[in-house]
Amino acid sequence: MAIEGLGRVFNAVLIASAQAVSLRDAQGVTFLVSGADSGVVLTSSATFGGTYATPGTIITRKQTNTTTNGTAKWVEATQAASGTVVCAAGSTAFYVDANDLPAGNEYVKATAGSTGLITAIVHDLQVQRDPANLAALSA
Repeated sequence: MAIEGLGRVFNAVLIASAQAVSLRDAQGVTFLVSGADSGVVLTSSATFGGTYATPGTIITRKQTNTTTNGTAKWVEATQAASGTVVCAAGSTAFYVDANDLPAGNEYVKATAGSTGLITAIVHDLQVQRDPANLAALSA
C-alpha cells in the first residue's frame, strides 16, 4: 500500500491560530488564512513551552485569493519585510522556511490578530511515515 500525501509530503494542524507547530524533520510550513485579518503575527521558539518571540522580518511574499472556495486563482503579492501578515477578505497563504528561523528554533506560531482562521501545513517532510506514525506537531 502506498503512502498518500499525509505523512509522505505533508502534515497539518487544521486550527492553528496561536498554536505551537513543530518544524522538526520538515523544511517549512505554509499558513493558510481564511477571511480578513488585521495582522497574523509570526513568532518562534526553541521549545514547545518556551518563550515565543518574533523571528525577525522574514516574510516578504504571500499569495492571496479573493475566494475561499477555489473559484478564483491565487495571486502573488509582496509586502515590506515583516513578521506580520495582513490578510484581506478571501484567502491568504504565506510560507515560513525552517532555515529562516533563528538558530535552534523549531517551533512557530501564527496568531490571528482579529478574525482570521488559520491552518498550518507542514511540508517537505524529511522522514516519511504512515499517517498513524506521524509525530504530534503541537506537543
